[in-house]
Amino acid sequence: MCVAAPGKVIEINGDNAVVEYNGNKINANKGIVDIKVGDYALVHAGLIIQVIPRDEALKMIDIFSELEKL
Repeated sequence: MCVAAPGKVIEINGDNAVVEYNGNKINANKGIVDIKVGDYALVHAGLIIQVIPRDEALKMIDIFSELEKL
């Protein structure tokens, strides 16, 4: 099972975006998702699959952070 964690879009270059996860940056294809710098997104297999609201993303980030401490 794969779990997608939210990352913040910090750069867009054509059809690709740079998404940051706790300081780690990955390149992801935007596909058909309408996204802009500052949005939070879920990425699977190098493709942005969903834009999620900031408040929801921050809640998820907090939950994953707590899980890492266990």
